[in-house]
Amino acid sequence: MGEKKMDLKKINSEIEKFVSDRDWDQFHSVKNLSMALSVESSELLEIFQWLTEEQSNQIKNDPKLMGKVEDEVADVFVYLMRIVNKTNIDLEQAVVRKIKKNAEKYPVEKSRGNAKKYNEL
Repeated sequence: MGEKKMDLKKINSEIEKFVSDRDWDQFHSVKNLSMALSVESSELLEIFQWLTEEQSNQIKNDPKLMGKVEDEVADVFVYLMRIVNKTNIDLEQAVVRKIKKNAEKYPVEKSRGNAKKYNEL
């Protein structure tokens, strides 16, 4: 299966046009966007709230629930991208930097197969 690349410029352009067409930028402070991101993350969490581990891992086999998951994941992504754009964060650079930090906090020899937090290793 080939890797599908996301066209972030196109998506950002569509998001910005959507917001501009509705004159919503006035409401999109970083604080408000962060709060909205949290709400959408909670809506994603709510889908899984009463499912067992096994049920949650099999959700991809339920088209109705998968549609809800996709909608909430998209909402989370849109708000995250709005925050990234408002703060001029280089998302790729931030992710690479964070992976390096996590690699230092979670060395393979201590972390492999272990779910403990870095300060408990």
